[in-house]
Amino acid sequence: MQSFTELTPPTTVTHSLSLPFLSASANNLVIAKTSLLQIFSLKSVLHETTNTSDPLVQPRRASFHGPSATGTHRHGDRAPTTKLVLIAQYELSGVVTSLARIKLQESRSGGEALLVSLRNAKLSLVEWDPERYSISTISIHLYEREDTQGSPWEPDAEDNVSYLSVDPRSRCAALKFGERHLAILPFHQSGDDLVMDDYDSDVDDEEPKDSKSTEKKEEEVKQATTTPYGASFVLSTLALDPSLLHPVHLAFLYEYRDPTFGVLSSQVASSISLLHERRDILSYTVITLDMEQRASTALLSVTNLPYDLFAVVPLRLPIGGSLLIGGNEIIHVDQAGKTNGAAVNEFGRKSTSFPLADQSDLEFRLEGCVIEQLGHDSSELLLMMNNGELAIVGFKIDGRSVSGLSIRRVPESNGGFALLAGPSCASLIGRGRMFVGSEDADSVVLGWSRKLDKLKRQRSIAELDADEELEITDMEDDIDDDDDLYSGAKAEAKAVELVPSSEIPDQVDDYRFRVHDCLDNFGPMRSIALGKPSPRSSTDSRHKKATGLELLVTSGRSRAGGLTTFRRRINPRVLEQHLVPNVSRLWSVAVSKSSDGQANDRQSEELDNYIITSTHSDGEQRSTAYTLTSKDIKEVQDTEFDPEAGATIDVETLSNGTRIVQVLASELRTFDPDFSLAQIFPMTDEATGDEPRILSASFSDPFVLLIRDDESIMVLRADESGDLDEVEQGDSLKLKGFRAGSLYEDANDVFRLEADAEIEDDAGNVLMFLLTGTGGLQIYRLPSLEQAVYQADGLALLPPFLTPDFTVRRTQAKEDLTELLVTDLGDAFHKAPYLILRSATNDVIIYQPFQAPIGDTRDTILHFLKMPNPSASKTHRPMSYEDDEDPRQEPMRAIHDLNSYNTIFLPGDAPTFIIKSASSPPQLISFGEDSVQSLSRLNTSVCDRGFAYIDQPGKIIFAKLPADCHYHTGWVTRKTTLGEDVHAIDYHEPSRSYVLGISQKVDFKLPEDETHPEWNAESTSFLPQVEQGTVELLDQQTWSIIDEFPLTTAEVVMCIKTLSLEISEHTHTRQTLVTIGTAITRGGEDLPVTGRILVFNVIDVVPEPDRPETGHKLKLIAQAEVKGAVTALSEIGTQGFLLAAQGQKCMVRGLKEDGSLLPVAFMDMQCYTTVAKGLKGTGMCLMGDAVKGIWFAGYYEDPYQLRLFGKSTSHIEVLAAEFLPDGKNLYLVAADADSNIHVLQFDPEREFLLLLSPLPSALITIPHIPSPTASILPLHPLKTTPITNNHPTDPSTQTGHLLLPISSFHTASFPTTLTLLPSPQNTSPSLLLTSTTGSLSLLTPLPQPTHRTLSALQSHLHSTLSYTLGLNPRAFRYVEGSDANAAGGGGISAGNRGGVIDGMVVRRWMEGGRWRWWEGGMGVGGCVAEGVGGRGVEGVV
Repeated sequence: MQSFTELTPPTTVTHSLSLPFLSASANNLVIAKTSLLQIFSLKSVLHETTNTSDPLVQPRRASFHGPSATGTHRHGDRAPTTKLVLIAQYELSGVVTSLARIKLQESRSGGEALLVSLRNAKLSLVEWDPERYSISTISIHLYEREDTQGSPWEPDAEDNVSYLSVDPRSRCAALKFGERHLAILPFHQSGDDLVMDDYDSDVDDEEPKDSKSTEKKEEEVKQATTTPYGASFVLSTLALDPSLLHPVHLAFLYEYRDPTFGVLSSQVASSISLLHERRDILSYTVITLDMEQRASTALLSVTNLPYDLFAVVPLRLPIGGSLLIGGNEIIHVDQAGKTNGAAVNEFGRKSTSFPLADQSDLEFRLEGCVIEQLGHDSSELLLMMNNGELAIVGFKIDGRSVSGLSIRRVPESNGGFALLAGPSCASLIGRGRMFVGSEDADSVVLGWSRKLDKLKRQRSIAELDADEELEITDMEDDIDDDDDLYSGAKAEAKAVELVPSSEIPDQVDDYRFRVHDCLDNFGPMRSIALGKPSPRSSTDSRHKKATGLELLVTSGRSRAGGLTTFRRRINPRVLEQHLVPNVSRLWSVAVSKSSDGQANDRQSEELDNYIITSTHSDGEQRSTAYTLTSKDIKEVQDTEFDPEAGATIDVETLSNGTRIVQVLASELRTFDPDFSLAQIFPMTDEATGDEPRILSASFSDPFVLLIRDDESIMVLRADESGDLDEVEQGDSLKLKGFRAGSLYEDANDVFRLEADAEIEDDAGNVLMFLLTGTGGLQIYRLPSLEQAVYQADGLALLPPFLTPDFTVRRTQAKEDLTELLVTDLGDAFHKAPYLILRSATNDVIIYQPFQAPIGDTRDTILHFLKMPNPSASKTHRPMSYEDDEDPRQEPMRAIHDLNSYNTIFLPGDAPTFIIKSASSPPQLISFGEDSVQSLSRLNTSVCDRGFAYIDQPGKIIFAKLPADCHYHTGWVTRKTTLGEDVHAIDYHEPSRSYVLGISQKVDFKLPEDETHPEWNAESTSFLPQVEQGTVELLDQQTWSIIDEFPLTTAEVVMCIKTLSLEISEHTHTRQTLVTIGTAITRGGEDLPVTGRILVFNVIDVVPEPDRPETGHKLKLIAQAEVKGAVTALSEIGTQGFLLAAQGQKCMVRGLKEDGSLLPVAFMDMQCYTTVAKGLKGTGMCLMGDAVKGIWFAGYYEDPYQLRLFGKSTSHIEVLAAEFLPDGKNLYLVAADADSNIHVLQFDPEREFLLLLSPLPSALITIPHIPSPTASILPLHPLKTTPITNNHPTDPSTQTGHLLLPISSFHTASFPTTLTLLPSPQNTSPSLLLTSTTGSLSLLTPLPQPTHRTLSALQSHLHSTLSYTLGLNPRAFRYVEGSDANAAGGGGISAGNRGGVIDGMVVRRWMEGGRWRWWEGGMGVGGCVAEGVGGRGVEGVV
């Protein structure tokens, strides 16, 4: 009984699409990250362009070998830069395979619709719903049926790649699925044959149709008004054309009257081994569709095309036609069937007889490349290759005919290598802007400019009036529009000269590329290491030592290869510490001696002058003011600041920083910048004589909002002289009953709340948000307090959408809200207001305001959307004041410009930051290891845009957020690019260093060999490439490479493990050594692979001058050459022996003193061993085969032998496997190539064979095996009673017992590693999963009561929650054909043994309203936090 939860979302971008989605005039970008759908808007900002060291403009490149020229910081000009701003994101119960835009006749937003294709032949049509500020599913279409299956030997639909192509005029969409099936989904468009009569005398010269046909058309028109699509149908490609036996790719083409697509196909299957017979076998066919008759017509066909073509790229005008992409060539086909092509390497002309222009000097490899036009009206294309290199494809156009094409490389100085790895998709998002997604590197917004465009801009600007001021973006658009006036038919008539790539010196510098923005990608994760965090400075006691483990994973490929560190908590970079006895709260103050300038500018630029603290000692409360100096803090002396006035509630400045306001429990005091007392404002009610105490305060210059203990409020306003006056309240506010409040200056008019027309005030757009005692929300626009401009009484019900008219009858379901805060969240590029609520149980609820349209009018109304918050289920004891008279919890505090972030800090026993970047939703990230009583922003010359906090009474710490860290995944991540592929990694604790196995691509030339004299005749200059491996030692503290060990030619590191091995046969001394398994692939495909086992010791040496970290070095102490690749290494047994998977054997070896590795036991495997692991402290081990499944064996030490205990019941393509002990139960978890997780159990005491066969249980006797958590050496062999019945599941015929299948569970991510985490707090350990998509997941064992509770909650949520794209999460997790399903434990179907809980569903239990919690059962928060809240990594990472 386990639960599966994604700790971090996938980061690899697989698909992207640009379209007007939110409205007809919007410019949005939709990207898919496997099972995550994100919607972005584009924002243009002025940003200073720098060199590659600027992480916000260029990808982060760091050299571990020392400083380099590319790492120097060079300031540039401020240029328009495009940034991505996240609008919404959705977790999908499916894997996206294609995205397409559909222009509907009508949509809710006025924009276009989005058509999403998913695995297993599914289509979902969605649109943007402005009333709910979310996507809305229009329809879902499923085409995978048994009757579409062809011959029995054809692969299943899920084993084929399905993709989508849409007609440019949105008349229909075609989904290619299965081996050769095409689903056609027509859409109704005005003027097409589906909506109106297709009679056109000028075109068809036909007679009008009869009345029956007219009635039929009228019925279709009625249907068009109800659904935007028509009836879909499925065709075989053979029905379109008998020659389309093996379709390769298809795409709809531009500029055709009817829906027309081009198909690349062949009549025989391509084969490299039969290239001499099947050389030019592909054909390109253009087919037009008749949607009404469901028929097709072939317009043209081009035959005898090269065998390696793999993609059809349709081109817009002025080029037209389509581009065929191959591994060695590019071919253009126009609408008449005329072809022009170019060979990009010397094999392009050798591998085909098709006529191609010779551009072999480019030496390009086009496999996996992506091509996109450089603008909708551009005649040039951008070619992005698999290594990240850029090239320009130009055409020679004569009139409307293409007479040739040329390709030229973009120089590196012009950004030719702006991409670090190959792209997966590309979308044009504007003039001179393109989004490039990648699965191997960061996805970027790529911009470009041309010298010709700059000359035009200068000429146009010179003609403008000198007094006229233009915005940068408007100016660019106007100039481009002026240029378009002269680019009509005359431009098309001009011929673009075709020149060889070696004769274009004038065009080399025409394009300059620059990265504007990037989305971090942590995939593919190949290897993982758990290390202890290094102290920031071991000699400085001021720096706190981080606890737990540091999670380091490999990420990226090629030049994007590197390492990424994951931390669960923010460990600050401590700068200073100051001892202040009994301090409990603090505030920083920045004052200005003049009232010039704006407050926002002052907050971001001026330095803090003072710190005011509040202390508690023996029931006595004091407040103290300190002056900030460059070295220390000094108490303010000889001023009118009174320390004996009592404890301070809050401190802020008003009147543009010229007046300091100190909020005490019974009064307010204002001071001048030199702490001269200016005013005392008491809380005494003159009418009643009551003296209510102040609980909290909120500031927005010039207003102050006070919340008092009698649930009344008071609003004060500072006049021109800085004195405070009370703002007169209306009758509704005098009734009291307010629990919390917040002031917010709506500078950008996001809330759009109109003020009273009779009141004219220059105080700005300041809004007051109040939380009523009944759980309602009221908003006032200051200074008017007569009537609320907005009121929503259902806030305490926590609805998904908060509206003024929202009501629910069940009032007992209200949440006990205690705090409300409205502030901006974001980074330096984008900030937006959010409504943050905190409950009595310390749960955090976040609402985002948006404007919803009112009917068909242009008027809007303010609504609030509840944001998904997976961390909301965490419950902690809130931090309270020590005095009994003030039992409230320490309030949330908004922190502005904290290292460019606008954040919120929640103090208490579990201190937390709420951090948001422009491209991510708000994230809750834990801070530090201890409780934090108070925190305030601090901006000094030493602590620039940092903070000061109190982690224990008497200690004030000045700190900053760690450098180069990001928080958009909900974890603290630090990514560094090495520029090389990192295959494996492990941590060596004695030296506090990491051992890396990296590789680089090198040219491979055949060696001189007497037995192969033909090798000497090799004359090609375009050599193949192989990987050359290196072992490197990375210092953990300085993150620099301190030693290298080069491997032999074509030798690659397969695995690295740090093991405690026995180094002496006589003394039995053990030492922590680094073991490395390699594979040597020299000689090509016809020679077998060999490998080596290398054993290193990290020794101490004399460090280099000025580099103390180089005091360690790798020393090779043992090695062994073996047959086959060494794919897995592990420690086994209790004697310090090594288990190695080498070729088709798993062998136990012992290290001898002479440097040899003596084999002592072995077990024959069958195909390819992907994993071999031993359970520490026992003799148990598991081996996984890439074809046959998983084996469970035991290692005997007397005598030495490996014996099989059990194996999986079916063939599993094991990629990773690990033990999962849970009390007295032992589970084996395997991840296969279909992204499935299989949980198996070894339990010989259970008669599980009855589930698999009808054999009598009396015939089977299995002895007792001790608990797997204890040492079982020596092991006793399993015994079975001979059974004469030769049944397929008979143990005697299976040469051992079968492992019991418990459950199977589908994940959307391709798994790479499974790691058993240490057990926190004496609980069962969890499994950490890494994947190629860059996501981390957790498989957590659950106690039976918790599993039962979460299973019931999961069933409830399946029926109550709405799921994006209309997908079914239950079907998504189901693994068809799994043995666990037959036994009752597959997927999320619990059966008798219990399935895996889907944590992605269960953690959404708070998304519904508060009344839904009552329906699903109250008190499940602790179970959710335990099962899917990630507690398996709390205290570990």
